[in-house]
Amino acid sequence: MALPTSAFAGVSSTVNATSDYTFNGVSQTDNGPALQASLDYAADAGWYVGTWASNVDYGSGDDTWLELDFYGGMFYQLSERVSLDAGIAYYTYHGDDASSDYKYPEVYTKFGYASSAGQTELNFWYTWDYFGVDAGHYIMMAAHTFTVAEGHDIRISFDRSTSTDEAKWSWDGDKAYNHYRAEYMTSWKGFDFNLAVEDTSMDIDTADTRAVLSVARTFNF
Repeated sequence: MALPTSAFAGVSSTVNATSDYTFNGVSQTDNGPALQASLDYAADAGWYVGTWASNVDYGSGDDTWLELDFYGGMFYQLSERVSLDAGIAYYTYHGDDASSDYKYPEVYTKFGYASSAGQTELNFWYTWDYFGVDAGHYIMMAAHTFTVAEGHDIRISFDRSTSTDEAKWSWDGDKAYNHYRAEYMTSWKGFDFNLAVEDTSMDIDTADTRAVLSVARTFNF
């Protein structure tokens, strides 16, 4: 979820079609495409609530096909350049008998700094019950977005996902992995386009080097 902005207070919905739904570099659709949608409300005071949905595919033997998330938080414009976003999200999964076991909460904080060089972000997510296995898990991310020409932006990000209990949850046999992503963003006639190249430090088919193309449209009510 990107840093929200109080400039668009009210109800909005975003529909997104993507060639692959990757979550911190790991495909959630078995390297296949996804159709996603959100419904959000943002108040002038800075608080917001919303829900987000996407199809998922965790491979053979698991019939889970839907991820449905809920979130709420508060956006603070601390100064002309500095912002803070803090909130909580709840991830749920549906379609298989075991899907309900995957649900988990997550808290997050996101710091933003705007300058003539672009927008810098420092983000942190933490859950005490990752995918319902009673293991702590946190993600730290640093990102920077800069404009190369009017209406054309580049975003570069690095994040690290870490399990606090390797016996209950590990990443390709390790407690942590790194994720790298570079993306180009532009808009045309109300549509937002995103072309990203990403990779992780894991050596698995669903987390290897890939290009992801997304097209989104936001509707304000």
